[in-house]
Amino acid sequence: MTTPLRVLVVDDSALMRKLIPQMLAGDPGIEVVGTAMDGDFCLRKIEDLKPNVITLDLEMPGMNGIDTLKEIMRRHPLPVIVVSSHSTEGAAVTLKALGLGAFDFVTKPKDVSAHMTESAHELIAKIKAAAQCKVRPRPVGGLVVRPEKIRAKVTQPPSRVVAIGISTGGPQALEYLLPQLPADFPGALLIVQHMPESFTNMFARRLDELCGLRVKEAQSGDLLEAGRVLICPGNHHLKAKRLPLADVVALSEEEPVNGHRPSADVLFRSVAEEFRGQSVGVLMTGMGDDGAEGLGAVKKAGGMTIAQSEESCVVFGMPKVAIERGYAIRVVGLEVMASTLQALCGRSEGKKDGNAGKSARAGQ
Repeated sequence: MTTPLRVLVVDDSALMRKLIPQMLAGDPGIEVVGTAMDGDFCLRKIEDLKPNVITLDLEMPGMNGIDTLKEIMRRHPLPVIVVSSHSTEGAAVTLKALGLGAFDFVTKPKDVSAHMTESAHELIAKIKAAAQCKVRPRPVGGLVVRPEKIRAKVTQPPSRVVAIGISTGGPQALEYLLPQLPADFPGALLIVQHMPESFTNMFARRLDELCGLRVKEAQSGDLLEAGRVLICPGNHHLKAKRLPLADVVALSEEEPVNGHRPSADVLFRSVAEEFRGQSVGVLMTGMGDDGAEGLGAVKKAGGMTIAQSEESCVVFGMPKVAIERGYAIRVVGLEVMASTLQALCGRSEGKKDGNAGKSARAGQ
């Protein structure tokens, strides 16, 4: 018989210390071995209870969640799932926690009675995935360089349109990848990151501060431009559209696909249909199979398809499915993803016909 995963619940709220064990009680593969009301108790109980996974509230008196996370990563590197509020402040501190090595996060249900089952399924899935991952602590402190943005007087059409689908482990991966791309990167990047709508704007702003590219949360009508990154807002789908005067994105609130809104499949299929051979589909770290069939559509349309390598993924779920189905033309490690995208989106193809901007319109 398989030994249940041992979970330690850390939250200053007595209600949450009762509610989270109730949410996990329905799965025989998980055992809540203890609870702690603050960071000091958490660190002591880790030594006594030897948990496999920790759920961690960030807003606690005394030693707060961020300081507790730093100490966990320093003393007992374990997978930590942040339990976050939906507020702007909650989003900011949650993204900071992910940058410090937290595995993933779940948001506290606004209406416990209405969303208890849904929240329980999400938390159980993430605990099981976290238990299988390799913990990679991130450096604490250090100088954050805020690069200057290149603000072109005339915006340039992209050489290629790069669509990225990413989920668990995504914030860390994107914070690593995007700063390695130059501000004058010739491609346009469209990103579906599985994340609640209250978090995506904050996440886009954080990425914009970290890299030379221009990053923003997408709005319908935003132009596809070289050196621009558009992050799909939570609870919406993102599609690329070709119009007579410009290439733009459009948002929709159509039904979830693969249980997700946004869905990487929706983005990939639109990019494949609109840009065909000038599309690049990239499927990165994440649980489940969202994006696999869409990546297949990009490949069928003549575009390039890339899956992140197993050893560089936090969770090798989404890329693995695409690879097994034969949809990934290349398998690339995170450490060389930026150089791979630069090589694919270079201006050389566009220069052959004397107009780099026309390369994204090839294949019409």
